[in-house]
Amino acid sequence: TALPERRRPGGGRPRYEVVRELGAEEVRWFYREDRKTWKPFIGYDSLRIELAFRALGSGGDGEPVAVEPVCVRSGLYEVDVASAESYPVYWNQTEKIPVMRGQWFIDGTWQPLEEEESNLIEQEHLNRFKGQQLQESFDMEVSKPVDGKEAIHSLKLSRNHVDWHSVDEVYLYSDATTSKIARTVTQKLGFSKASSSGTRLHRGYVEEATLEDKPPQTSHIVFVVHGIGQKMDQGRIIKNTAMMRDTARKVEEKYFSNLATHVEFLPVEWRSKLTLDGDTVDSITPDKVRGLRDMLNSSAMDIMYYTSPLYRDELVKGLQQELNRLYTLFCSRNPEFEEKGGKVSIVSHSLGCVITYDIMTGWNPVRLYEQLLQKEEEELEDRWMSYEEQHLLEELYITKQRLREIEERLHALKASTISKPPVLKFKVENFFCMGSPLAVFLALRGIRPGNSGSQDHILPRTICNRLLNIFHPTDPVAYRLEPLILKHYSNISPVQIHWYNTANPLPYEHMKPSFLNPTKEPTSAPDSESASAAPSPTTSPVLVRRHYGESITNIGKASILGAASIGKGLGGMLFSRFGRSSTTPQTLETGKDGAEGDEKKATTVGTPPLSHSSSGFLEPTVELEHRIDFELREGLVESRYWSAVTSHTAYWSSLDIALFLLTFMYKQDQEETDKSNLDTI
Repeated sequence: TALPERRRPGGGRPRYEVVRELGAEEVRWFYREDRKTWKPFIGYDSLRIELAFRALGSGGDGEPVAVEPVCVRSGLYEVDVASAESYPVYWNQTEKIPVMRGQWFIDGTWQPLEEEESNLIEQEHLNRFKGQQLQESFDMEVSKPVDGKEAIHSLKLSRNHVDWHSVDEVYLYSDATTSKIARTVTQKLGFSKASSSGTRLHRGYVEEATLEDKPPQTSHIVFVVHGIGQKMDQGRIIKNTAMMRDTARKVEEKYFSNLATHVEFLPVEWRSKLTLDGDTVDSITPDKVRGLRDMLNSSAMDIMYYTSPLYRDELVKGLQQELNRLYTLFCSRNPEFEEKGGKVSIVSHSLGCVITYDIMTGWNPVRLYEQLLQKEEEELEDRWMSYEEQHLLEELYITKQRLREIEERLHALKASTISKPPVLKFKVENFFCMGSPLAVFLALRGIRPGNSGSQDHILPRTICNRLLNIFHPTDPVAYRLEPLILKHYSNISPVQIHWYNTANPLPYEHMKPSFLNPTKEPTSAPDSESASAAPSPTTSPVLVRRHYGESITNIGKASILGAASIGKGLGGMLFSRFGRSSTTPQTLETGKDGAEGDEKKATTVGTPPLSHSSSGFLEPTVELEHRIDFELREGLVESRYWSAVTSHTAYWSSLDIALFLLTFMYKQDQEETDKSNLDTI
């Protein structure tokens, strides 16, 4: 795309300027990713790279000077000027990113000429014209090439030659138009046609580089955590995060350009450093349909690893250490971040949501085992037993009590000598789950709905300010969280995420809850029957009104439940005892409640049948303090079965999701800006 006419911060150049060496602000540095076109660094970055480049050759006796790497692209990358390469700061990348110094540029596209040719042309230009006056103002219209105009100077290059028709009318002509290779090269450079008419060149970039042309300081960092399958494609999370970052930049420019803050996305690649079982699983994998088996070993196997007591800690520590390493590194490079109250959010995908949740809350299977023992003690108290059995149980109880006291004293002694560092070195502002099976893991751990609409029921606000669960309606791995807090929310539809281009969307906090099936008449059944008709808290997000893609979703549901069941780390009895206990009369497969007699002992507080209003919205009843489940709107033309297959990985490049994330991360800044505007008025 053609860039605007060349402009300078202080206006145009003087009409009669003398040819001199290019200033650091006239040179522009470029980088090239994935072998695509050269992209210009912003002025702030380019100027600092050029100054480092000039320092490199300023040593006496021809000795090269050691130059510090230059931090570029909002601090995510560094440039090594000596090797002309760029590399990321926060993650590993096998492919280095080449950088190039641009001095001469193609008219129209403002793409730089290759450095070798550019250096030769620049050297020739200075030898021939240094000290001479330029005859036209920089801001004047460029004159059209005149074929009959004589060249006052020429330079022969390997495949091209350059003609100077005047000091600032310079054209590049191709000498090998018959060569297919040369034609390709000339087209890539942006020539209109490889013919005798030539292509005009410009000395110095279209825009002067200034230190003022810099990105705003980062005030909010987002750690992006991958789920399963990274063993298969280790660089995937880096590419996914780059997609999310680029999409967020577009949204920022459109909706949040008036805010002085900046959100930065950092990939958290925790899987590749883990050894786990070495190659044991590979060695026991049969050879038939090997490709499919290897794919499953590299993806679904992570769920089994996580539910195994042998490897669970390794996965947790891997993610925890990487999160803390990234945060420490970021703060060391951005010392003002903590001082100015910088915030941290986490975006997790798939199994990454479960591991992140367990790190934040400190959950582990041992706690579940202790809960189970306590439950057994309570059950024993309720049933009849002989005197001898009762006496032995009392002794056991006293011994356990004594053991707990000793353990507590030991922990207190250790705590007084060693101050235990917090699990994470930062407070989490927002925890965004994408395509998350977290709800089914929590249900299998015995979490059941309560009677308070607080997020604290599953994730205390002291640990994380806001929990948000995002899913595509046909994602077979995703589950709803709200019905785990208040049971009747299984009959309430998730909040619909606004489309990116919606004009004046209603703020999410003002959207009223609505029934999944507004037309359905309320039944006059008693409370217990009404409750039993409600789906399980782990109901798949494919809603009641949608019948498409059901079989695929059920496959996904079965695979998650199956994998979670196969890998029960503390043995089958641990989870199944919770499933069968009288306090949780729910069966995951059917979503029906158990015997009515057990309901009296249930910890779950039953909610009265919901009253319907004619509009399909809820009449006042117990509501959530904040909505948690947010559903992407479906595309109008996408195939529903196809989307069930692809939806689990479709979150990264969605403009709707980028807008949703930034809406919540910029919420406070937006409110403060609005308030100051009102005060001014």
